[in-house]
Amino acid sequence: MAAMKASSLILNSSLSSSSSKQTHIVKASINIPRRVARISVPGFGAVEETELHKFTEKQLSPLTIKRNQNDGPDRVVMAKLYAILEAVADRVEMHKNVGEQRNNWNTLLLTSINSITLAAATMAGIAAISGGAPEEALKLSSTAMYVAATGMLSMVNKIQPSQLAEEQRNATRLFKQLQNQIQSIISVGNPTIVDVKEMMDKVLALDKAYPLPLLGGAMIEKFPATVEPAVWWPGPQQRRKQSRGNTGYNGWNRKLEKEMTEIVSVLKIKDEEDYLRLGEKALKLNKFLANAGPVLTGLAAVGSALVGSPSHGGWAVVLAVAGGALASVVNTVEHGGQVGMVFEMYRSNAGFFKLMEESIETNLREEDFEKRDNGEVFEMKVGLQLGRSLSQLRDLAAAAAVKGEDIDEFASKLF
Repeated sequence: MAAMKASSLILNSSLSSSSSKQTHIVKASINIPRRVARISVPGFGAVEETELHKFTEKQLSPLTIKRNQNDGPDRVVMAKLYAILEAVADRVEMHKNVGEQRNNWNTLLLTSINSITLAAATMAGIAAISGGAPEEALKLSSTAMYVAATGMLSMVNKIQPSQLAEEQRNATRLFKQLQNQIQSIISVGNPTIVDVKEMMDKVLALDKAYPLPLLGGAMIEKFPATVEPAVWWPGPQQRRKQSRGNTGYNGWNRKLEKEMTEIVSVLKIKDEEDYLRLGEKALKLNKFLANAGPVLTGLAAVGSALVGSPSHGGWAVVLAVAGGALASVVNTVEHGGQVGMVFEMYRSNAGFFKLMEESIETNLREEDFEKRDNGEVFEMKVGLQLGRSLSQLRDLAAAAAVKGEDIDEFASKLF
């Protein structure tokens, strides 16, 4: 305990009391020297006056905080990320609006073509029981409407409005997903130029996968020779180092690697393969309907032109009326049933599983554990994407390891 020399302490007090009221008045004055010559602290020895004075001035001096210029995100990097974020937000609205517009195309064109076709069939039937000038007028009108319906059907079947609308819906969803990723990078972590390049590549890959123009060869082929998964992501990216897990291997171990390997095998032989098979069936049906519609309206136009002919009058009426009715049925099945949209949905689902496969394989090939995604977090993400809990995911991997290609269970429980 410090021992301190001080001047005398003078304490003066006066006390007065009465029978009715007692009052205590205490007056004190303490005189402490302005400067302390020497303080003795056990264990530290004596502290000189000058040293204490310097320490006091240092503690009472205004607090000055110097910000390290190297701490925090790079302003240029942040500005670039915000610029990409604005562009992505604009694309979300753009694809959403275009998707609604092309969905309206499908509805309006379906109704219009069916109305024209049925009206032409009705006119051809009436012309068959009429004579003279009304017959010729009805024949001409019916033929003209069938020709118009044939041209419109050929155009609509070429562009497939329902498939176009599905493409834009997928683009809207994926751009929203990318928007959330950029916001997460900005709010969590320290973004670098690698993140900027990765986000730029993803935006450009999405633009290429889901183009907006219909002319100039930019439109996606609606009737490809082979069915392949949709691809909307760039190639392998440079991976940045992640934070280590508690195990020292960023959350990875042999068991988890084995589990992810089995999940990839199930995705390839079951989920992706199944959606490609369904896509091929939808594509074949769509091709048949797209060719049958214009053929039927074209034959109906020929039959309508020959209505009333002495040598071909009977079968011409049947061809004109039945051809128009069948064309309406085919058009309703194709565009009312949105077969093109179904094909695009299957193609997109196969692409989703292909992306999961590439993501898992990329992590497994990376030898530097710090550059992998955190193993525990990655396992949880895979489970969420497949609609499975962690225990269900591990059970699936165990079943795949035993049964191999004979496994009868799909990896995804969502779709």
